[in-house]
Amino acid sequence: MKKAAITGVNGYVPPKILSNFDLEQMVDTNDEWIRTRTGIVERRILGNGLGTSDMGAVAVKGLLEKTKTKAEEVDLIICATVTPDMPFPATANLISDKVGAKNAWSFDMGAACSGFLFALTTGAQFIESGRYSKVIVVGGDKMSSIIDYQDRNTCVLFGDGAGAVLLEPNKEGEGIQDSILHVDGSGSQYLHQKAGGSVKPASHETVEAREHYAYQDGRTVYKFAVTRMAEVAAQVMEKNGLTADDVAYLVPHQANKRIIDATAKRAGLPAEKVMVNIHKYGNTTAGTLPLCLWEWEPKLKKGDKLILAAFGGGFTWGATYLTWAYNA
Repeated sequence: MKKAAITGVNGYVPPKILSNFDLEQMVDTNDEWIRTRTGIVERRILGNGLGTSDMGAVAVKGLLEKTKTKAEEVDLIICATVTPDMPFPATANLISDKVGAKNAWSFDMGAACSGFLFALTTGAQFIESGRYSKVIVVGGDKMSSIIDYQDRNTCVLFGDGAGAVLLEPNKEGEGIQDSILHVDGSGSQYLHQKAGGSVKPASHETVEAREHYAYQDGRTVYKFAVTRMAEVAAQVMEKNGLTADDVAYLVPHQANKRIIDATAKRAGLPAEKVMVNIHKYGNTTAGTLPLCLWEWEPKLKKGDKLILAAFGGGFTWGATYLTWAYNA
């Protein structure tokens, strides 16, 4: 059976760095507290007047160049994001225009931190069905646009960034092998943006109440995330008969170092088999998984077995098992 394989990956993070020491000047926190509880040292921040599509477009342009793909050859672009440039049109539409993908149709997918996994699984269906031969999946968020820098519970966690992968048919067996994806809408009360949607449109009152920022019940979200992400990673391994020796790398969502460690422990994987860049970028939401793949690309070899796992607001969570299709 034809598989949908990742044949290239590229990423982008803004040059501006917001360190823990910078945050000490903005809110009641300190570097030691942030590092010991989250593993984050610094994060990247996109400038004013720029949006998620700007980061996504840079990532996609670099991806096209690396893979020697013409923009006109792209059939579909899916962008996973919860920070679209605007409510409409879709950020994926804007990325398509900025990179010159004139023959592609495109749409956004919102599944918070699990967004890239959901979009990757969706994009793979178009390849496996034989309908398309070149699908680009983008994961990116400008989280600084919805973070309250007066709220120390959330502002220390998030950063901005985007990554993109190219999916193409593979007849040798490499590619996306399996995915287990879940949602639980009852978790929305613990992690959401209170205002700005159709239920509570923007008003003077919502702005003054600072309700257009991400809200998180940290303890509850942590409890769910540490359990669900670890469980689903172990489940996809067990379902496909994989042991820790079989897996080259775990690619976990970069939300909290303790959650990453718990997921690795449940999967039986040592630290050297776990991709971690949370210390540099913080939680870039839908951007974390492709950014990890981008950074580790030089180390990946054809046939390497990878487990991708994520947990996000919604609640959403899932894991994907794939085999790498090329040598860097």
